[in-house]
Amino acid sequence: MCWPADTVLGADPQTYTTTITPTGQAELDAAISASSSLLSLQKTHAVSPFALAGRIRNDYDRLRTALESYGYYAPTIRITVRLRGAKNALAASMDGTDPRLPEWLLAIPKGQAVQVTITPTRGEIFRLGRVTLVRASGDGTGPVVLNALESKALGVKVGQPAVASDVLSAGANLQSELKEEGHALAQVGTPKAWLRPATHTLDVEYTVRSGPVVTIGAISLSGMTRTHPAYIARRMTIHPNDLYQPSRIESARQDLAGLGVFSDVQVNDAPPLTAGRQMPLSMAFKEGKVRMVAVQGGYSTDLGGRAGVSWTHRNIFGNAERLRLTALVTGLGGSAQQGLGYDVYADLMKPDFGSRDQNLSVRVEGIRQLLYSYRQTALLVRAGVVRKLGQRWTASFEGQAEQEHIDQMGMAKDYTIVSLPLGATYDSTGLDNPIDPATHGVRVAASVTPSASLINGMSFFTIMQANASTYFDLTHLGISRPGRSVIAVRGIVGSVQGASTFDIPPDQRLYAGGSATVRGFRYQGVGPQFDGSKYAIGGTSMDAGSVEFRQRLFRSFGGALFADAGQVGTGSRPFQGTLRVGAGAGVRYYTPIGPVRVDIAVPLNRPKRGDTWELYLGLGETF
Repeated sequence: MCWPADTVLGADPQTYTTTITPTGQAELDAAISASSSLLSLQKTHAVSPFALAGRIRNDYDRLRTALESYGYYAPTIRITVRLRGAKNALAASMDGTDPRLPEWLLAIPKGQAVQVTITPTRGEIFRLGRVTLVRASGDGTGPVVLNALESKALGVKVGQPAVASDVLSAGANLQSELKEEGHALAQVGTPKAWLRPATHTLDVEYTVRSGPVVTIGAISLSGMTRTHPAYIARRMTIHPNDLYQPSRIESARQDLAGLGVFSDVQVNDAPPLTAGRQMPLSMAFKEGKVRMVAVQGGYSTDLGGRAGVSWTHRNIFGNAERLRLTALVTGLGGSAQQGLGYDVYADLMKPDFGSRDQNLSVRVEGIRQLLYSYRQTALLVRAGVVRKLGQRWTASFEGQAEQEHIDQMGMAKDYTIVSLPLGATYDSTGLDNPIDPATHGVRVAASVTPSASLINGMSFFTIMQANASTYFDLTHLGISRPGRSVIAVRGIVGSVQGASTFDIPPDQRLYAGGSATVRGFRYQGVGPQFDGSKYAIGGTSMDAGSVEFRQRLFRSFGGALFADAGQVGTGSRPFQGTLRVGAGAGVRYYTPIGPVRVDIAVPLNRPKRGDTWELYLGLGETF
């Protein structure tokens, strides 16, 4: 039917609302809603009756495609348009396939809206029937039945629902598997499919061009100006003549990106193949900013505030070395402090020192802290090697020298201490950022520090410490979503062998209290104290434990409930002394760099002259 031009152009805009009847399958309903132009465009701008009729016609195909993508290849789709509001002489409703629909819409009085109802019916789901491969190798090979390896690589099997995304991703899976076996030029084409309505099945055929097995050829490096290419070449985990495997190539790329020197690392094939069936690779680097200035700060009611600034050079000698200079003011108030102090240090880290995954760390540090336990002014120099032993284990060895002046209870002494700390850590939490909250796994750290005090002759002692924490996600009990509700447990134990309490310098003794051990008690507030004071003596044994429940709330907030307990003894055997218990709660605000933590804790058995409560602010969880 033809309409005069002025009639069409002068047609009043038609307002409408769209309702989609649920199919009973949530994911499918979401796909149908996303595919409907009637639904997505109804609020954009006014539409003419003819344009609305066009949208209705187009939605049949769009909705059918959405249903077919979920394996429903014989659906029925009904779209009904009904009048809303005032009654008139028009028919009350019109089917979306009726050829009279445009004329009917045009006759609707101005200002009267219509209701569009979409009712999809899924029908019986189709399943995969025959799945075959055609090898396009130039030898005329026809369709072949899948072997076990190919079937596993595809990830689809006969009888499963013929979901379009599964069928398409299966080809990508097979292509990835072929490349992983060294077929760098492997291609799996878009699958061909045949519907079998009689059996409600879908037969699928994949065309495969595997190509030859190749090895890695020459690797070219570009984009480096400050970084030495020779260091990067030594650092790489892939080499010419290695089997071409995309997973190993990507792992090598991520390893170099993780050096902290580059803002971007890209690796690409550089065809054609060489005569020896080798695939050249090109690696392009974009170096990041070299210098960085950061501001640090924190607060707790026991240690008070600490604030300062650090300057970092992340590639100072061109081999990914990192130099960091830090200056902090400490003791800004706080119940465990007697005045302002400072912490000034320079850190140099050299990666791959001597061998890969072995880093050299050197620190020169000056400290002044005026604690109630003791007043200390010290200069420390230490150098050590940290070696990664596999994915979860790390070992460390250090040499350390310290010259210090300590005043405790009016007695001032100078100490010179040399020590050789040995340590090992195990971490199965799978987190690269140590301040990200763990939701599973175990962390264990242990150290043995033989030390010698060079004053009034030479005395020897050994400090042994170990701590472990584990994390349990309550999703395993079916009562929360993954990562939302977590129970964290921590245990700490320490012992000094070879000397009694007053035979070792005060800063080498063991203490408890504070966010690192027993919250609710001020820093060094758990353990023996000098008579009539709140000055801690320290001890030669210590143990502490914590249980914490962490709950994510909404997107960026969370909360925590916790209980800590610990004690300090004067013998070398742990689990001696007066057990102190604290409990509290906290809130969390999750940022891209880690959670901001605010905890309040109270002592359940406060000692004489102990604080009544403690507040802790920081970045990251306490453990």
